[in-house]
Amino acid sequence: MFVPATLLLLLCDLVLLSCANSTLPFLDDLAPLKVEFHSLNFRNVLHWRQHPGAPEDLQYVVQYKVYGEKQWSDAKLCQAIHDFQCDLSQETSDPREWYYARVQAISFKGMSPWIISSRFHPRWDTTFSPPQIRLNLTEQGIVVHIRPPRSPLQGRKQNRIAVTKLQKLIFRIYLIHNGIDKDTYETDGCSKKVLIKALSPKTAYCLQAVTVTPPFGRTSTRSPSTCITTA
Repeated sequence: MFVPATLLLLLCDLVLLSCANSTLPFLDDLAPLKVEFHSLNFRNVLHWRQHPGAPEDLQYVVQYKVYGEKQWSDAKLCQAIHDFQCDLSQETSDPREWYYARVQAISFKGMSPWIISSRFHPRWDTTFSPPQIRLNLTEQGIVVHIRPPRSPLQGRKQNRIAVTKLQKLIFRIYLIHNGIDKDTYETDGCSKKVLIKALSPKTAYCLQAVTVTPPFGRTSTRSPSTCITTA
């Protein structure tokens, strides 16, 4: 009887997980290394490194919990995986909470002890990308339209939630002429437009934007330059 390869892999995964809950010995030399969260725009991804010399059949299981809770929960999409990362954005979606995650490696030779991440706080530990900007020339000057970064979390209409709904942010706009910063403008995350006035006619200006996280003062990289010429 022919058995599809995908089914065989699934059966092997189930055998490993079953063994992990019963008789496999603990082996420190299987333990994942540098288990830590990396977070950008509230996309909270747990990363780790494979132990040197690990066997080819090595798989990983991931669990998480809210700080203060006793019970660990399985990350449903990260059971018996071969990747070295697990996206826990949905499991860690409350930016006010503290979280832990842990990883265990399993093979037919044995299983590692659980390796626990440092405590993770989405609002404190995430970093942000710069906003997207679009320029419009009017009689008053240059209007800068600001589009905040989006989180992976979805609202009621299944659209991705802007990070400004989850975190207070400031957007800083740089006005550049001939490669030199001529002026800067700031607006809070609630405002999506900045009007730049008193510009020289028939002059090319470029603009860039960054996201600033108060009160930490962390600043994103600058957005790509967007340029326009005044009338």
